[in-house]
Amino acid sequence: MSFVHLRLHTEYSLVDSTIRLKPLMQAVEAGNMPAVALTDLNNVFALVKFYRMTMAAGIKPVFGVDALLKNSDDVNQPFHLVLLCQTTKGYQNLSKLISLAYTEGQDSGIPLVTREWLEKYAEGLIALSGGKSGDIGKALLDGNEEKARELATCWAQLFPDRYYIELQRTGRTGDEDYLHAAVALASDLGLPVVATNDVCFLQQDDFYSHEARVCIADGYVLDDPNRPRHYSPQQYLRSAEEMQALFADIPEALLNTVEIARRCNVTLTLGENYLPDVPIPNGLSIDEFITAESRKGLEKRLEILLDKTADDFAERRKPYDERLQIELDVITGMGFPGYFLIVADFIQWAKDND
Repeated sequence: MSFVHLRLHTEYSLVDSTIRLKPLMQAVEAGNMPAVALTDLNNVFALVKFYRMTMAAGIKPVFGVDALLKNSDDVNQPFHLVLLCQTTKGYQNLSKLISLAYTEGQDSGIPLVTREWLEKYAEGLIALSGGKSGDIGKALLDGNEEKARELATCWAQLFPDRYYIELQRTGRTGDEDYLHAAVALASDLGLPVVATNDVCFLQQDDFYSHEARVCIADGYVLDDPNRPRHYSPQQYLRSAEEMQALFADIPEALLNTVEIARRCNVTLTLGENYLPDVPIPNGLSIDEFITAESRKGLEKRLEILLDKTADDFAERRKPYDERLQIELDVITGMGFPGYFLIVADFIQWAKDND
């Protein structure tokens, strides 16, 4: 194993990639790649499907995201930070970060991760600097080496022995200027470097169709000379041999991809349901609580359905009591009271809030 792709988007990155999972697995197998990472933009929508396919093919999966990091200077230009799950705890923390980005961090519809959240949920995650689209890359291309040094030092402290300066050679403007400055910075601070190819399509010939997809999303036509060009034909699934030739002068950047892949070990448990814990009053089990709530609800409905003062009230309510007990026996017997209480909770919230 001489190289592992650690930054790769699929069609689940929506407007950023044309890679479908099945052809991806076929290409990875054909290239004799023993491992590959999934780092879609701000999501892990493809994770379960990716996990099943890699397991079936005997390929080691590396889970992660290409996260958008909030830029305090310009929210319209967020930074990139690649987060890879080293452990199960890292996967759980990544799930929290993505959830926070969508529920609390959205700006103009774009989910953003904040530095403060990363400080809280960094455990078990390996971070790649994001290349020239990261905050360090932006500082270096702006000629602000002091700021880049400060940022790199802070990230290295937040991710001890788990932070890598990311290098790319994809033929895009500024690639080489950034690379030389980044290598010098990494050497000066004693930080490791890692090579990625920021993969967005499988073969070089797929570049045109990828550009068409990007244009549709951004509202441009392909022939527009003034449209932004953020991608290059080099962002395909290069072979390990191609990457070795490309980074022959920086072999440690290739070796570190292998080292990171070895460090990332997450196993998913599929086919089991995990429900949040429902708050239960002290002294009651969850079965007792759903029974009490259900009977309370039945009493309210019987006040409408039946006349409680009638002589035959006890006899007339008997079928309702019997049916309720049957339903409760089924729910508790199958271990689903938590599910029903969760559904009851959000239905009640909807009623309370019209």
